[in-house]
Amino acid sequence: MKKSTKTVALIATLCLLVSGLTITVSMKRAIQTEEPAVIVATYKVGSSGSTVKTIQQKLKNWGYYTGAVDGIYGSKTRAAVVYFQRKNGLTADGIVGNKTLAALGMKTGSSTGGTTGGSFSSSDVYLLAKIIHAEARGESYTGQVAVGAVILNRVKNPSFPNTISGVVYQKGAFTAVSDGQINLAPNASSQRAAQDAINGWDPTYGCLYYYNPAVATSKWIYSRPVVVTIGEHVFCK
Repeated sequence: MKKSTKTVALIATLCLLVSGLTITVSMKRAIQTEEPAVIVATYKVGSSGSTVKTIQQKLKNWGYYTGAVDGIYGSKTRAAVVYFQRKNGLTADGIVGNKTLAALGMKTGSSTGGTTGGSFSSSDVYLLAKIIHAEARGESYTGQVAVGAVILNRVKNPSFPNTISGVVYQKGAFTAVSDGQINLAPNASSQRAAQDAINGWDPTYGCLYYYNPAVATSKWIYSRPVVVTIGEHVFCK
């Protein structure tokens, strides 16, 4: 009976040890497989680091920020973020979360929906840069992104072809295609503008058309409701 009792006790002890090991391994696996992408990164007053510096630089490049690019999120950075958020239809809370990061053309911790860089091939991005360069190389950077945004808005609209190439080469859609300027090599600014548009920045607020009133001759285009004017281009729906 004593041997039997010892055997039972030994088996019970081994079971506990195995059970504990299983729980420990399971916990380690759970920790190792936890998806960090579900964590929403936010940057606000008091934040600092390289990401804040990138935010400041982008806002400065686009005319929203005039302070030092020092990686310190202070009151001037917050004011610039609020200005940018208002201009891009975002919640103007001065906090850079995933949606604002996407609008800035920066990677986010989780999906924000809409058009992303992963939706298009490198050749699509290059073609978008070419049409931006051909149509808006004399415009401000925001104006260049705006032209790219119109192309992408058409891709998403059922009234237009559902690919970038289909929209760009739709008959009579763009003067730059008709006169051959589409064949010019895009510069660095146009390529950045294409990527920013793909990442979700839309200075036109969803417009499908734009024109230069100094040269436009179509009576129909003047009948479209105007949303915003950026440089020489009028953007409308």
